[in-house]
Amino acid sequence: MPVRKAARVIGGLVAAIAALGMAASAQAQEKKIKIGVIYDLTGPLAGGGSELQYIGAKIMLDSYAKKLVEGYKVEAVYADAQSKPDVAINEAIRLIEQEKVDMLLGFFSSAQCVPVAARVEQLKKFMWITTCISSAVLENKNFKYIFRPQASGDQFGLIAMDFIANNSKAKFGKEPKDLRVAIIHEDGAYGVDVAKGNVAGAKKAGFDVVLKEGYAATAPDLSALVTKLKRARPDVIFHTGYNPDITLLLRQAREQGLKFGALIGHGAGYGVYEKLKEGLGGDVNHFFNVDPISIWLANQKTMDPKLPPVIKMVGEEFDKAKPGIAIRSAHVGMAASNTYVFLTEVLPRAIKKYGGVDPEALRKAALEVDLPEGGTMLGFGVKLQGDGPMAGQNERSFPVVIQYIDDKSSVVWPKSQAQREAVLPLPAGSTYSNK
Repeated sequence: MPVRKAARVIGGLVAAIAALGMAASAQAQEKKIKIGVIYDLTGPLAGGGSELQYIGAKIMLDSYAKKLVEGYKVEAVYADAQSKPDVAINEAIRLIEQEKVDMLLGFFSSAQCVPVAARVEQLKKFMWITTCISSAVLENKNFKYIFRPQASGDQFGLIAMDFIANNSKAKFGKEPKDLRVAIIHEDGAYGVDVAKGNVAGAKKAGFDVVLKEGYAATAPDLSALVTKLKRARPDVIFHTGYNPDITLLLRQAREQGLKFGALIGHGAGYGVYEKLKEGLGGDVNHFFNVDPISIWLANQKTMDPKLPPVIKMVGEEFDKAKPGIAIRSAHVGMAASNTYVFLTEVLPRAIKKYGGVDPEALRKAALEVDLPEGGTMLGFGVKLQGDGPMAGQNERSFPVVIQYIDDKSSVVWPKSQAQREAVLPLPAGSTYSNK
């Protein structure tokens, strides 16, 4: 073969090999996991905590969009559930069938999660829930592809009662059996589940339950409920609500002269201090909230050492997104932490050990997550149940009780996490104080 012809042949082969190499490289670069992310960005749930959850998840997803996870690019596709269960279902299906996402992440409202989780499981797609605390989302469903690292609603209700039971004699001067308590809640899956925990905790403590009642979160008037509370004369009110129903209830309580010794809220609207302050002003002082611990209040000394820098990053990014906020809501860190667990524990294991990001690989990887206490930014560990009545639930999660005092939030229960002693009952001179 003439030299020139041989050179041309060799040159062509080199070019072909290079082209194949470039194609292979491009194909490798194109490997990605497409994550459908759903929160409420409009409607009442947005201000009740869902928008803050969205910000927390987005901060974490944005940080991972800049890097590869085991050779895979992370791409998020966002949708607004508009505070409506039917919209949440439609958006979930649209993301799966039209946007071709590999999985779903997020969700704030339990009333949305119950039907969405059932539909996603039916479609055999993987779903990672960052919030939606109601036990009804998972209880006795035997889901294979639905997982929740978050604490469940009955835990919220139980720890609130445990906190008051342990302070009844010392702070109220009453034995638990003589303490009058009221349990009120929005009547969706979230409120019903937390109230169930409240009732179980009240029975265990021996409290005198003087009122238990649900109401529609969209109710335009709650004055009748306030009247019932006035007649019942509770020492402590346990309330589960979103917003604006929380603000409506407490404004009408102020107008009607309702008095009590303490108010314990359970996440959602009670976790958004800015909204509480906006609606109630200084009356929010000394209110309590039950939630997973804020990542900015968690004990970093007992935490995996790689986590504090991530917490710092989340805080800095949140301050850019929402400058001037007095208290960084627990909602932000909740979604950021639970999203981080997926990105650092589930996703890399699915790719490396099980060959990709299909639902089965993600499911197997999720079931192998084994983080001890202190293994997450929320302080708790992660071990997801693979079967049983609460399949998919994190058995190592727990909430805490915090108290708002002078634009600061502090953990007051359990004792192992407490940063200060609780102020109980409401100080004399407070708008709602019965002293």
